[in-house]
Amino acid sequence: MSWVDALYMTVITITTVGYREITEPSEVAKLFTVFFILISVIVVGFAVSAITEYLLSSNSLANIRMNRKLKHLKSMKNHIIICGYGRNGRQAVQRLQNYNRAFIIIEKDQQVIDDALLDKENFYRGNANEDEVLITAGIERASTLITALPEDADNLFIVLSARQLHKDLKIISRASEESSYKKLKLAGADNVILPDTIGGQHMASLVVSPDLIEFWDNLSYGGSEGVNLEQISFEQMFDKQRNCTIIDLNLRQETGCTIIGYKAPDGNYTVNPDPKLQLVPGSKIIVVGNSQQIAKLQKVYQISNKVTQT
Repeated sequence: MSWVDALYMTVITITTVGYREITEPSEVAKLFTVFFILISVIVVGFAVSAITEYLLSSNSLANIRMNRKLKHLKSMKNHIIICGYGRNGRQAVQRLQNYNRAFIIIEKDQQVIDDALLDKENFYRGNANEDEVLITAGIERASTLITALPEDADNLFIVLSARQLHKDLKIISRASEESSYKKLKLAGADNVILPDTIGGQHMASLVVSPDLIEFWDNLSYGGSEGVNLEQISFEQMFDKQRNCTIIDLNLRQETGCTIIGYKAPDGNYTVNPDPKLQLVPGSKIIVVGNSQQIAKLQKVYQISNKVTQT
């Protein structure tokens, strides 16, 4: 056979076409048939692939995203779980972003997630009232849970569930009614915030002592670019137990930061502590300084930039 006949017979064989010609084709017709068969196989293969991908893509992509989300959640440790992305939830997230803290938001409303300007990796869609959702969000490895849902009953249920799932978890809850304060405390919340009460007190304080409140606002909302109020533990400053007083730290001269408070291991606070006060394991000092001073403090004591915020 000529090379054209050989090629022709090879193509119609491996493409499983293998038809019988009614008339003897010319060499030009054979070449055209070869080209036609190859192009047809490619087009049909592409069409089948595209249709199959279209039919399976929605489920496949959803599964891929979910698997990626679950893998991300399993890798998180000492993170913060925020239940609800309403007004208070957004404020908490903005503050945590200023301090580069890892967090995950549990939100059941998909529209809220879609409208948020945050990376969708920061969200986990689900009902925070369900134990399975809290467990998936890594509550057993989390350091803090903030529940900022609008209904006190929902917050109470989440606090109860969270405390059962993680005994040492720090829980901060929002409350709308003053009557819910004690209930949330009894349920296991470490701190209960009443936004409406705080807002009213803040506005009244602006009338009574406006300059003082404005200064405090600079401390509270300055963020990483302004004035920071931070707490640092004994263990962050020292690798081993050692005898040291506040004056021995010489913090003002070394870093420019000022110590304004002391927290004893039993939880009691001392405002403007005595310079001769002994620092002990489990205690914390509260310092104030601008971003440059805090950065210098971290460098001197080799502290991570994720310092615990007061």
